[in-house]
Amino acid sequence: MNSPVARPRARARTSPAVVAGVDTWKTGPTFRLSSFDPSSTPGAPDGDRNKTERASAELRNRLRDLHGRLIGEKQRSVLVVLQAMDGGGKDGTVKSLYLGLNPADASVQSFTVPSEEELAHDFLWRIHARVPKRGTVGLFNRSHYEDVLAVRVRNIEPKSVWEPRFNAINEFEHVLHSSGSTIVKIMLHISKDQQRERLQARIDRPDKRWKFRTGDLEDRELWIEYQEAYEDAIRRTTTPHAPWYVVPADKKWYRDFATLTILVNTLEAMKPEYPLRPELDGIVVP
Repeated sequence: MNSPVARPRARARTSPAVVAGVDTWKTGPTFRLSSFDPSSTPGAPDGDRNKTERASAELRNRLRDLHGRLIGEKQRSVLVVLQAMDGGGKDGTVKSLYLGLNPADASVQSFTVPSEEELAHDFLWRIHARVPKRGTVGLFNRSHYEDVLAVRVRNIEPKSVWEPRFNAINEFEHVLHSSGSTIVKIMLHISKDQQRERLQARIDRPDKRWKFRTGDLEDRELWIEYQEAYEDAIRRTTTPHAPWYVVPADKKWYRDFATLTILVNTLEAMKPEYPLRPELDGIVVP
């Protein structure tokens, strides 16, 4: 039996960044990717970089507290799904979020090209094995959505194969939600010009060359097709229990602020609390 949960205690004053709503980035069934300007900074404090970075530091402090409560509670988990075009900032976002989490109870999963073993199973087999356990936060760097994005755009499988996967994904995420996992799906939306700069930096800088692959250029040629595939996937898999957020990501400092705000707001809504542990009442350590 789960331990009773502690009553909410007085907390430090929540910063304006934390109480800000997430509707700015939330999508719906009529979502249009073109309505999100990749270089915009909606919700950033006065649109100022320094103020926004200070707000991000406050958000990380709040995230640490909320994650601690989730760990102590050990009843629920949070899964953050990150998707983006190549160069969209998934790695940077993982680093930013991870700074506000307890590493012992947080996980990062990067999904690349499926192995032979993974291809021998259904497309969700490798995903289900890596979802976060109760009391933890899991970050997915790419995810099961590659199976309705890259697979579709690059014609790896025919429509008769990837089309039914939308329903399978919705059912899968519903199962996770019913089991106590809160799902947050974020698309980091960059412009084609910004992608060009970031890919060129990977070529020009020795410390970034390891990240470059020739397939990035092939995918870049399919930019329009990817934008259409993202729009379709987000529309068809946005649900009340597994919402999609689109974050303008041309400016890294803003991207970090927005993704931190979304995760902190998500945890605030969950209201995790430390267990009371009444069996410890009266115990005195000699």
